[in-house]
Amino acid sequence: MAMRELRYFGDPVLKTVCDPVTTFDKKIEALVKDLLDSVEPEGRAGLAAPQIGVGLRVFSYDVGGLTGYVINPEIVSLSEETHEIGEGCLSVPELWFPTVRAKHAVVRGVDLRNEPIEVEGVDVLAQCLQHETDHLDGKLYLDRLASDHKKQALREARGKDWFWNR
Repeated sequence: MAMRELRYFGDPVLKTVCDPVTTFDKKIEALVKDLLDSVEPEGRAGLAAPQIGVGLRVFSYDVGGLTGYVINPEIVSLSEETHEIGEGCLSVPELWFPTVRAKHAVVRGVDLRNEPIEVEGVDVLAQCLQHETDHLDGKLYLDRLASDHKKQALREARGKDWFWNR
């Protein structure tokens, strides 16, 4: 099991738009394996490549018994119906805030053979698909918070040991 070191809020890699995967080789296989291994521990719903310092469009998920990964994901459908749901992030540990997300989401991408795949999610899986795709676009869930929650989150994050402040 290869679990890579996590990157935390404040690290510039988390605010960078990731590059698409163009070469499907052993390095990408190893990245996908590491993402799957790293999302396996209890309580982890998903992990995107920039959270382990890799600027490529890949994420893994493990929600409600469904485990997988998507390379070069794009959100192709979001329901108009939304809900405000508590959200956290491995790169922003210990902080949970209500975040508005679509209740239903569909993501399309490819697998390790560069074959098309589609993942459809409702509720928590939909939240995860949106959250992980945001990471690949250089966004954290904190960017989606209402202003009062965002101010509180930033204040709390700056006081944490893990906050990357350089």
